[in-house]
Amino acid sequence: MELVVVTGLSGGGKSRAVNVLEDFEYYCVDNMPVSMMPKFAELFLAAGAKYKRVAVVTDVRAITDFNELFRAFDEIEAMGCRCFVLFMEAKAETIIRRYKETRRPHPLDTEGRGLADAVRKEQELMQPLRTRADMIIDTTGLTVGMLRQKLYNAFMKDASWMPLTVTISSFGFKYGLPIDADTILDVRFLPNPYYVPELRNRTGMDQEVFEYVLSHPDAQEYMTKVVDLFRFLLPRYITEGKTSFVLAVGCTGGHHRSVAVARKLAEEFRSMGYPVELYHRDVK
Repeated sequence: MELVVVTGLSGGGKSRAVNVLEDFEYYCVDNMPVSMMPKFAELFLAAGAKYKRVAVVTDVRAITDFNELFRAFDEIEAMGCRCFVLFMEAKAETIIRRYKETRRPHPLDTEGRGLADAVRKEQELMQPLRTRADMIIDTTGLTVGMLRQKLYNAFMKDASWMPLTVTISSFGFKYGLPIDADTILDVRFLPNPYYVPELRNRTGMDQEVFEYVLSHPDAQEYMTKVVDLFRFLLPRYITEGKTSFVLAVGCTGGHHRSVAVARKLAEEFRSMGYPVELYHRDVK
């Protein structure tokens, strides 16, 4: 097990980093007292494979003695648990601006000497931990998507986990548009099995309908172009910070063409390595 210790400057982006790690299926605990860290790691090690990714947050409020903190790190690593220190920071003017926007008090601004003085004081106090850090991220000018990409490269690049879940839904336009769709495809231009007597009472879940719809030259060319489009788009959605993408495929009644095309797209997206949920809204 690897324990990620998220720390750094107040206003440096620790909360954002933890939110991203939670999206990456890390079990995260905020404001962990230093004295509890080894016991915490011991408990999770005893749980075995159930908790493979764990992160704790500690900051200047919880740290009274850096020697105690570093001893805790050494004790954790002596258990056979890798202790990775992630230090989050930003330029002083950026931190000051963030505090002014949120109107929250800085934890070191207890004497009313001002934000600038509190930020400088924290930078000095946290320097030993910054020196010990395995990774330092300066969030000045970083979007959430850029931060997500940095953390993905650091912690998930070699994992089989995919940071984007795709949901594909078929529907019928006659019953209204799905309200949760990110993108809608209209396949009403394809030949309609409804007008083939032996296929009318079947759906795109039946192989005969599936083959009828997708054997048409227009359907084959359309699928090639659509798959190429999303092969280009989906990695860029991940870079931008999306964690889920909903694609809705519509035909007139939601029984034949949209179901067949949605099935085929689900196959194609899974072959690219994306986890796909397939849902047929109007088949019943």
